[in-house]
Amino acid sequence: MKDVPLAEKLRPKLLDEFVGQEHLTGPGAPLRTAIEKKHKFSFILWGPPGCGKTTLARIYASGLEAEFVNLSAVAAGKEDIRKIINSKKSVVLFLDEIHRFNKAQQDYLLPYVEDGTIILVGATTENPSFEVIAPLLSRCRVFILKEMRADDLLIIGKKIQDSGMKISDDVLKYVADLANGDARQFINLIEATCQLYGDVTKEKVNRALQSRHLRYDKLGEEHYNTISAFIKSMRASDTDAALYYLARLVDAGEDPLFIARRMVVFASEDVASPTALVVADAVFRACETVGLPECQENLAAGTVYLAQAKKDRRAYDAYMAALKDIKEFGNLPIPLKIRNPVTKLMGELGYGKGYQKYTRESLLPEKLSNKKYFK
Repeated sequence: MKDVPLAEKLRPKLLDEFVGQEHLTGPGAPLRTAIEKKHKFSFILWGPPGCGKTTLARIYASGLEAEFVNLSAVAAGKEDIRKIINSKKSVVLFLDEIHRFNKAQQDYLLPYVEDGTIILVGATTENPSFEVIAPLLSRCRVFILKEMRADDLLIIGKKIQDSGMKISDDVLKYVADLANGDARQFINLIEATCQLYGDVTKEKVNRALQSRHLRYDKLGEEHYNTISAFIKSMRASDTDAALYYLARLVDAGEDPLFIARRMVVFASEDVASPTALVVADAVFRACETVGLPECQENLAAGTVYLAQAKKDRRAYDAYMAALKDIKEFGNLPIPLKIRNPVTKLMGELGYGKGYQKYTRESLLPEKLSNKKYFK
């Protein structure tokens, strides 16, 4: 009998055992309410790897006392859906990586989701607004999950200690920092280290992290590590490294539109010239039109352009600084002189008074009048 992975052994079966995502699972939160009141509806869980999407779907199905059917959109097709429909059972269909289902496959699901034949729980690491067809999206609620906090990972680490594995609190914290909010990576790194070396120390964790056993055993982490390396190589203007990581992504079967979408974001965040956004968008449209294998040439050309372009993150950094002030101070009063005097009373109250089209005077709210975001 095959050994059960540690992550599966530790998987919570009840909501009260689940760690993290309190905005969805805490008292009065939407998923907790739905599970406790046995509400039947289809929904999509959108969040990074290892944040609990599969576990929450299982707990939801258990709460409804329905059969849980787990399919991966990478391998599943219409015939798999047809078998579920013909089974006539009360089924919660968990469709992992729903963004990998093409339009025709999603269209096929639509009537069965609409009439309640299937309760669909989709999971995706991609923005469902881009990847799920509008008619299907409109029939599903979307729940956004966050990366696991380090404190949450340490709670899971305590369960690992309680299971009998000898690992110090200090090493647990070290692995939690390495896991970058991914509970599955956190557990698997500890388990792989123990399997390879017999015990878990910082030195042995680092050795396990470099081993092929760990790096290639989990597609999700490799996917995110590689796209991160691709973006950071372009940011550093290392054209050769960027092309290498692009080739790895394409060779691994990555969706070219996923890569192109990241290039569009990068063009606005990191590149000085507005032409970069035009180029990145053209690459995205080309990938849509041409498809693989030819569109890898479009991706390569766009990668070279973005890697070699002059970098400038001032617009991105300035916007984030402004957003931080909004979070801290809320909606501060807008100066009267730049408010629109729609009615006579508004004009009498001073709306628009003293406004000049060309002025060096700050138009920020008074509390922030000395702020300089764009430097």
